Amino acid sequence: MSNPFTGQSIEGARRALAARLRSAQFDEAELDARILISAVLGLDLTGLITQAGRPLTAAEASRLAQHAERRIAGEPVARILGTREFWGLPFRLSEATLVPRPDTETVVELALEVFRERPTPHPRIADLGTGSGAILLALLHEIPDAFGVGTDLSQNALRTARDNAAALGLADRAAFVACSYAAALRGPFDLIVSNPPYIPSAEIPKLSIEVREHDPHLALDGGNDGYDAYRALIPQAAERLSPAGAVIVEAGQGQAQNIETLMRGAALSIDRPPKTDLAGIPRAVSARKMPP
Repeated sequence: MSNPFTGQSIEGARRALAARLRSAQFDEAELDARILISAVLGLDLTGLITQAGRPLTAAEASRLAQHAERRIAGEPVARILGTREFWGLPFRLSEATLVPRPDTETVVELALEVFRERPTPHPRIADLGTGSGAILLALLHEIPDAFGVGTDLSQNALRTARDNAAALGLADRAAFVACSYAAALRGPFDLIVSNPPYIPSAEIPKLSIEVREHDPHLALDGGNDGYDAYRALIPQAAERLSPAGAVIVEAGQGQAQNIETLMRGAALSIDRPPKTDLAGIPRAVSARKMPP
Protein backbone atom coordinates (compact mmCIF):
# COMPACT_ATOMS: atom_id res chain seq x y z
CA MET A 1 0.00 0.00 0.00
CA SER A 2 1.39 3.38 -0.98
CA ASN A 3 2.09 5.97 1.66
CA PRO A 4 -0.45 8.83 1.33
CA PHE A 5 2.01 11.29 2.85
CA THR A 6 4.89 10.67 0.44
CA GLY A 7 5.75 13.83 -1.45
CA GLN A 8 3.39 15.94 0.65
CA SER A 9 4.29 19.29 2.15
CA ILE A 10 3.95 19.66 5.91
CA GLU A 11 0.65 21.50 5.49
CA GLY A 12 -0.58 19.03 2.89
CA ALA A 13 0.24 16.10 5.13
CA ARG A 14 -1.52 17.72 8.07
CA ARG A 15 -4.65 18.30 5.99
CA ALA A 16 -4.54 14.77 4.60
CA LEU A 17 -4.16 13.24 8.05
CA ALA A 18 -7.00 15.35 9.46
CA ALA A 19 -9.23 14.24 6.58
CA ARG A 20 -8.42 10.57 7.22
CA LEU A 21 -9.21 10.96 10.92
CA ARG A 22 -12.46 12.79 10.17
CA SER A 23 -13.53 9.99 7.83
CA ALA A 24 -12.78 7.55 10.65
CA GLN A 25 -15.21 9.53 12.87
CA PHE A 26 -12.68 11.01 15.31
CA ASP A 27 -14.14 14.06 17.06
CA GLU A 28 -10.84 15.91 17.40
CA ALA A 29 -9.38 15.06 14.00
CA GLU A 30 -7.73 18.46 13.45
CA LEU A 31 -6.12 18.51 16.88
CA ASP A 32 -4.95 14.90 16.67
CA ALA A 33 -3.43 15.52 13.24
CA ARG A 34 -1.55 18.59 14.45
CA ILE A 35 -0.21 16.84 17.54
CA LEU A 36 0.93 13.78 15.59
CA ILE A 37 2.67 15.69 12.82
CA SER A 38 4.26 18.01 15.39
CA ALA A 39 5.68 15.00 17.20
CA VAL A 40 6.99 13.39 14.01
CA LEU A 41 8.70 16.59 12.89
CA GLY A 42 9.75 17.92 16.30
CA LEU A 43 8.04 21.22 15.55
CA ASP A 44 5.72 23.39 17.60
CA LEU A 45 2.74 25.23 16.12
CA THR A 46 4.90 28.13 14.99
CA GLY A 47 7.27 25.73 13.24
CA LEU A 48 4.38 24.02 11.46
CA ILE A 49 3.22 27.38 10.16
CA THR A 50 6.61 28.78 9.12
CA GLN A 51 7.67 25.52 7.45
CA ALA A 52 4.24 24.66 6.02
CA GLY A 53 5.52 24.34 2.45
CA ARG A 54 8.51 22.09 3.19
CA PRO A 55 8.19 18.58 1.76
CA LEU A 56 8.28 15.67 4.18
CA THR A 57 11.31 13.45 3.99
CA ALA A 58 10.75 9.78 3.26
CA ALA A 59 11.48 8.92 6.89
CA GLU A 60 9.01 11.54 8.16
CA ALA A 61 6.29 10.33 5.80
CA SER A 62 6.87 6.75 6.95
CA ARG A 63 6.65 7.64 10.65
CA LEU A 64 3.53 9.73 10.07
CA ALA A 65 1.86 6.87 8.23
CA GLN A 66 2.64 4.53 11.14
CA HIS A 67 1.18 7.00 13.64
CA ALA A 68 -1.90 7.47 11.46
CA GLU A 69 -2.59 3.74 11.28
CA ARG A 70 -2.26 3.37 15.03
CA ARG A 71 -4.64 6.26 15.63
CA ILE A 72 -7.20 4.97 13.15
CA ALA A 73 -7.04 1.60 14.93
CA GLY A 74 -8.19 3.39 18.09
CA GLU A 75 -4.92 3.89 19.95
CA PRO A 76 -4.96 7.18 21.88
CA VAL A 77 -2.58 9.91 20.75
CA ALA A 78 -0.92 9.91 24.17
CA ARG A 79 -0.18 6.18 23.86
CA ILE A 80 1.29 6.65 20.39
CA LEU A 81 3.59 9.40 21.64
CA GLY A 82 4.24 7.80 25.04
CA THR A 83 3.65 11.04 26.93
CA ARG A 84 0.78 13.17 28.20
CA GLU A 85 0.64 16.62 29.76
CA PHE A 86 -1.07 16.87 33.15
CA TRP A 87 -1.22 20.01 35.30
CA GLY A 88 1.08 21.63 32.75
CA LEU A 89 3.76 18.98 33.35
CA PRO A 90 4.93 16.24 30.95
CA PHE A 91 4.41 12.65 32.06
CA ARG A 92 5.82 9.55 30.42
CA LEU A 93 3.37 6.67 30.14
CA SER A 94 3.69 2.89 30.15
CA GLU A 95 1.32 0.01 29.52
CA ALA A 96 0.75 -0.20 33.29
CA THR A 97 -0.45 3.39 33.70
CA LEU A 98 -3.62 5.23 32.85
CA VAL A 99 -3.42 8.18 30.50
CA PRO A 100 -3.84 11.13 32.91
CA ARG A 101 -7.05 12.97 32.06
CA PRO A 102 -8.14 16.58 32.57
CA ASP A 103 -10.94 15.39 34.90
CA THR A 104 -8.31 14.18 37.35
CA GLU A 105 -6.87 17.69 37.64
CA THR A 106 -10.01 18.36 39.71
CA VAL A 107 -8.49 16.16 42.43
CA VAL A 108 -5.32 18.26 42.44
CA GLU A 109 -7.34 21.48 42.56
CA LEU A 110 -9.41 20.31 45.53
CA ALA A 111 -6.40 18.91 47.36
CA LEU A 112 -4.65 22.27 47.08
CA GLU A 113 -7.75 24.13 48.27
CA VAL A 114 -8.12 21.83 51.27
CA PHE A 115 -4.43 22.02 52.16
CA ARG A 116 -4.19 25.80 51.85
CA GLU A 117 -7.08 26.25 54.26
CA ARG A 118 -5.04 24.53 56.98
CA PRO A 119 -1.42 24.53 55.78
CA THR A 120 1.21 22.68 57.73
CA PRO A 121 4.98 22.94 57.30
CA HIS A 122 6.66 20.07 55.46
CA PRO A 123 3.41 18.24 54.74
CA ARG A 124 3.40 14.53 53.96
CA ILE A 125 1.31 13.35 51.02
CA ALA A 126 0.31 9.84 49.96
CA ASP A 127 -1.06 8.95 46.53
CA LEU A 128 -2.74 5.55 46.60
CA GLY A 129 -2.61 3.81 43.22
CA THR A 130 -0.24 6.40 41.80
CA GLY A 131 0.13 5.05 38.25
CA SER A 132 2.29 7.54 36.34
CA GLY A 133 2.62 9.62 39.51
CA ALA A 134 0.61 12.45 37.98
CA ILE A 135 -1.44 13.52 41.03
CA LEU A 136 1.39 13.17 43.53
CA LEU A 137 3.98 14.95 41.41
CA ALA A 138 1.58 17.76 40.52
CA LEU A 139 1.04 18.35 44.25
CA LEU A 140 4.76 18.22 45.03
CA HIS A 141 5.31 20.73 42.22
CA GLU A 142 2.79 23.09 43.86
CA ILE A 143 3.86 22.56 47.50
CA PRO A 144 7.65 22.97 47.50
CA ASP A 145 8.29 21.77 51.06
CA ALA A 146 6.10 18.66 50.78
CA PHE A 147 7.28 15.05 50.69
CA GLY A 148 5.18 12.39 49.02
CA VAL A 149 4.78 8.63 48.75
CA GLY A 150 3.09 6.92 45.83
CA THR A 151 1.85 3.33 46.03
CA ASP A 152 0.84 0.91 43.32
CA LEU A 153 0.47 -2.84 42.85
CA SER A 154 2.35 -2.66 39.55
CA GLN A 155 6.14 -2.53 39.60
CA ASN A 156 6.04 -1.29 36.02
CA ALA A 157 3.81 1.62 37.03
CA LEU A 158 6.14 2.43 39.93
CA ARG A 159 9.14 2.49 37.58
CA THR A 160 7.26 4.90 35.34
CA ALA A 161 6.36 7.13 38.31
CA ARG A 162 9.99 7.14 39.52
CA ASP A 163 11.17 8.12 36.05
CA ASN A 164 8.63 10.94 35.94
CA ALA A 165 9.72 12.17 39.38
CA ALA A 166 13.33 12.25 38.22
CA ALA A 167 12.50 14.00 34.96
CA LEU A 168 10.56 16.68 36.84
CA GLY A 169 13.32 17.22 39.39
CA LEU A 170 11.19 15.86 42.22
CA ALA A 171 12.95 12.55 42.94
CA ASP A 172 14.42 13.79 46.24
CA ARG A 173 10.92 14.52 47.58
CA ALA A 174 9.13 11.41 46.35
CA ALA A 175 9.23 7.73 47.27
CA PHE A 176 7.34 4.84 45.70
CA VAL A 177 6.15 1.65 47.36
CA ALA A 178 4.61 -1.54 45.98
CA CYS A 179 1.46 -2.35 47.95
CA SER A 180 -2.33 -2.29 47.83
CA TYR A 181 -3.35 1.31 48.51
CA ALA A 182 -1.99 2.27 51.95
CA ALA A 183 -1.37 -1.25 53.27
CA ALA A 184 2.42 -0.83 53.63
CA LEU A 185 2.37 2.81 54.75
CA ARG A 186 2.69 4.27 58.20
CA GLY A 187 1.19 7.65 58.94
CA PRO A 188 0.56 10.29 59.65
CA PHE A 189 -0.14 11.97 56.30
CA ASP A 190 -1.55 15.45 55.91
CA LEU A 191 -3.04 14.71 52.50
CA ILE A 192 -4.03 11.37 51.02
CA VAL A 193 -5.17 11.40 47.40
CA SER A 194 -6.29 8.71 44.99
CA ASN A 195 -7.76 8.10 41.56
CA PRO A 196 -8.79 4.48 42.15
CA PRO A 197 -10.46 2.09 39.73
CA TYR A 198 -14.18 2.85 39.79
CA ILE A 199 -15.74 1.41 36.63
CA PRO A 200 -18.19 -1.43 37.38
CA SER A 201 -16.81 -4.61 35.87
CA ALA A 202 -19.77 -5.12 33.53
CA GLU A 203 -19.34 -1.62 32.09
CA ILE A 204 -15.74 -2.06 30.92
CA PRO A 205 -16.63 -3.79 27.61
CA LYS A 206 -18.87 -0.79 26.83
CA LEU A 207 -16.07 1.78 27.18
CA SER A 208 -14.49 3.41 24.14
CA ILE A 209 -11.84 1.37 22.36
CA GLU A 210 -9.27 3.95 23.46
CA VAL A 211 -9.92 3.05 27.09
CA ARG A 212 -10.92 -0.61 27.09
CA GLU A 213 -8.13 -1.71 24.74
CA HIS A 214 -5.31 0.56 25.89
CA ASP A 215 -5.74 1.46 29.58
CA PRO A 216 -4.76 -1.22 32.13
CA HIS A 217 -7.85 -2.99 33.43
CA LEU A 218 -6.30 -3.13 36.91
CA ALA A 219 -6.65 0.66 36.99
CA LEU A 220 -10.22 0.63 35.65
CA ASP A 221 -12.10 -2.27 37.26
CA GLY A 222 -13.91 -1.22 40.42
CA GLY A 223 -15.68 -4.53 41.00
CA ASN A 224 -19.34 -5.39 40.58
CA ASP A 225 -20.67 -2.03 41.73
CA GLY A 226 -17.59 0.15 41.17
CA TYR A 227 -16.86 0.71 44.88
CA ASP A 228 -14.40 -2.06 45.77
CA ALA A 229 -11.40 0.27 45.79
CA TYR A 230 -13.14 2.88 47.94
CA ARG A 231 -14.17 0.25 50.49
CA ALA A 232 -10.52 -0.77 50.78
CA LEU A 233 -8.70 2.55 50.69
CA ILE A 234 -10.97 4.87 52.69
CA PRO A 235 -10.60 3.01 56.03
CA GLN A 236 -6.86 2.68 55.40
CA ALA A 237 -6.61 6.39 54.71
CA ALA A 238 -8.61 7.32 57.79
CA GLU A 239 -6.19 5.38 60.00
CA ARG A 240 -3.16 7.13 58.51
CA LEU A 241 -4.32 10.74 58.42
CA SER A 242 -2.87 13.33 60.75
CA PRO A 243 -5.30 15.27 62.96
CA ALA A 244 -7.32 17.47 60.58
CA GLY A 245 -5.64 15.72 57.62
CA ALA A 246 -7.73 15.19 54.50
CA VAL A 247 -8.38 12.48 51.94
CA ILE A 248 -9.43 13.44 48.40
CA VAL A 249 -10.52 10.85 45.83
CA GLU A 250 -11.71 10.94 42.26
CA ALA A 251 -15.29 9.77 41.72
CA GLY A 252 -17.08 8.35 38.70
CA GLN A 253 -20.30 9.88 37.48
CA GLY A 254 -23.04 9.45 40.08
CA GLN A 255 -20.71 8.02 42.75
CA ALA A 256 -19.94 11.04 44.94
CA GLN A 257 -22.79 10.61 47.41
CA ASN A 258 -22.04 6.93 48.06
CA ILE A 259 -18.34 7.73 48.52
CA GLU A 260 -19.25 10.35 51.13
CA THR A 261 -21.28 7.69 52.94
CA LEU A 262 -18.22 5.41 53.00
CA MET A 263 -16.12 8.28 54.32
CA ARG A 264 -18.57 9.00 57.14
CA GLY A 265 -18.55 5.30 57.96
CA ALA A 266 -14.78 5.59 58.50
CA ALA A 267 -15.36 8.42 61.02
CA LEU A 268 -14.31 11.11 58.54
CA SER A 269 -16.05 14.47 58.33
CA ILE A 270 -17.46 15.90 55.09
CA ASP A 271 -16.93 19.66 55.26
CA ARG A 272 -17.61 20.70 51.65
CA PRO A 273 -19.50 19.56 48.56
CA PRO A 274 -17.68 17.56 45.89
CA LYS A 275 -15.75 19.60 43.33
CA THR A 276 -17.13 19.37 39.82
CA ASP A 277 -15.13 18.92 36.63
CA LEU A 278 -15.55 21.06 33.50
CA ALA A 279 -18.61 19.03 32.50
CA GLY A 280 -20.28 19.77 35.85
CA ILE A 281 -19.89 16.19 37.13
CA PRO A 282 -19.00 15.86 40.85
CA ARG A 283 -15.48 14.54 40.34
CA ALA A 284 -13.43 15.06 43.52
CA VAL A 285 -14.70 14.10 46.97
CA SER A 286 -12.95 15.08 50.19
CA ALA A 287 -13.21 14.45 53.92
CA ARG A 288 -11.18 15.36 56.99
CA LYS A 289 -10.11 13.47 60.04
CA MET A 290 -11.46 15.46 62.92
CA PRO A 291 -9.75 15.49 66.32
CA PRO A 292 -11.57 13.40 68.96
